[in-house]
Amino acid sequence: MRTNMNRVMARARQAILTMTIGQRMAVLVGTAALLVGAFLVVRWVSAPSYAPLYTDLSGADASAVVDELETQGIPYKLEDGGSTVMVPRTDVYSTRIALSGEGLPAGGDSGYSILDGSDLSTSEFKEQTNFKRAMEGELSNTIEAIDGVDTAVVHLSIPEKEVFSDDKVDPTASVLVDTAQGMTLGAEQVQAVVHLVASSIEGLDPKKVTVADSTGAVLTNPDAETGLGGASTQAKIQQNYEEGLRAEVQSMLDRVVGPGNSSVTVTAQMDFDTAVTDSRTYVRPERNTPPLSESSSTETYSGPGAQSGVDGGTVGPDGQMDTGADGADGDSSYENSQVTRDNPVGEVVEHRESAPGSVESLHLAIVLDTAASASIDEELVQELVAAGVGITAEDGSSIEVTKMPFDRSAEDAAAKELAAAEAADARQQKNDILMAVALALGIALLVLLAWWQAHRRAKKREKATTYVVEQLRADAAARTTSVAPSPAVAVLEAADDDESGALQDELAALVEKQPEDVAALLRGWLVDPR
Repeated sequence: MRTNMNRVMARARQAILTMTIGQRMAVLVGTAALLVGAFLVVRWVSAPSYAPLYTDLSGADASAVVDELETQGIPYKLEDGGSTVMVPRTDVYSTRIALSGEGLPAGGDSGYSILDGSDLSTSEFKEQTNFKRAMEGELSNTIEAIDGVDTAVVHLSIPEKEVFSDDKVDPTASVLVDTAQGMTLGAEQVQAVVHLVASSIEGLDPKKVTVADSTGAVLTNPDAETGLGGASTQAKIQQNYEEGLRAEVQSMLDRVVGPGNSSVTVTAQMDFDTAVTDSRTYVRPERNTPPLSESSSTETYSGPGAQSGVDGGTVGPDGQMDTGADGADGDSSYENSQVTRDNPVGEVVEHRESAPGSVESLHLAIVLDTAASASIDEELVQELVAAGVGITAEDGSSIEVTKMPFDRSAEDAAAKELAAAEAADARQQKNDILMAVALALGIALLVLLAWWQAHRRAKKREKATTYVVEQLRADAAARTTSVAPSPAVAVLEAADDDESGALQDELAALVEKQPEDVAALLRGWLVDPR
């Protein structure tokens, strides 16, 4: 074993001595890179795999858990800004059991866990305070469950109920939220926080809830109506409507005068009031409609007429009385009929509630570039836009179209900067390609040079071996013909005349270190002349 090791070391040392400086540097760099890679692989394999022990810890709980882990000598890592504690995967469950025995984590002493320590000796004031703290903690934990909210702090002001007092004080609440990096709460999320807090406290009006972020900006307007999400939501609705209408008009003008040759500004007057209208309308019934109710009455009379006498008779045209020729009484009859019908009357009752957010009027200002729209009629553009957005003269809307020369200096500067950046990127990409090609060529040249050196050494070794074999055969032939064989020194001296002095040193070292192997090899050659 030791002989083999010495042989390998001798060959390695001889190979290094025969290399050029460039080859030695390449071998040195490659060996160093291999050792570094092996070190990193071993370190990666031997490093323990970490798993979360606890997540979403408060600052106090995280500090207590870390102190206990350091006391027990358990390795750990902190992530997510210190709210997550990582330990080796194999120690997760045992560590949790050990920390649970120490009462960790304590839960930050928030939420309804505060009430666990209550006893019979607790005063009423402390009981109410603990209840308020518990509600604040529970609301904070609930708000932190919203996407984008890292930390939430809730403060409640709940006045005491007084039975014999006419002055009523409403409860109020304030919420401070800290969002994740690069995130902000939208209007809907703010309203969700407001209504969540208001619904959790009895008698709390959503208008009495104030939400602010970590920068000190107030996200709610307590004086605004909450039906549409407050004034901020109304402004957002109006802004979205104006932006959508402006995008439509701008898209149409871009097809007419080209992109960048027109500018559109839209202002919308919107009504966010809720209106309720009740109306009642009566409709004439159609013909042949049966009545709702019908009644009829008939009177009939038959019998003697009036008595004749001085006062009897018929009044003539001149006022004289005509009592008849004979003055005798006559018979008379009387008949009267009456019909009463109650016809149905159609009635329409309408209750209409108009949704807030209706558009009262629109005002558009359009500016066209003089150079790009010289042949375009302004009135035609005005009529086209009015027809597109549905503007009429009766609703008080207006459209103004004018032509002005556009300032292109900023666009030209931006185009030049963009072109310069693209040229720089192209040059950098080209340089990277050239560096990669040069590196590949250098590596290929080193490989080719190493192969050529190895091939050259193999030829020299083969030539030297052939020479030694011929000398040995000559010695054998001389011994058979009673000619004194040349000693081994003669072989070395003959090998000294060869081009490679290094080969002679190698053969000498081989004979010196492994005489038995060399002797066996020579005896084999002498026995078998082939």
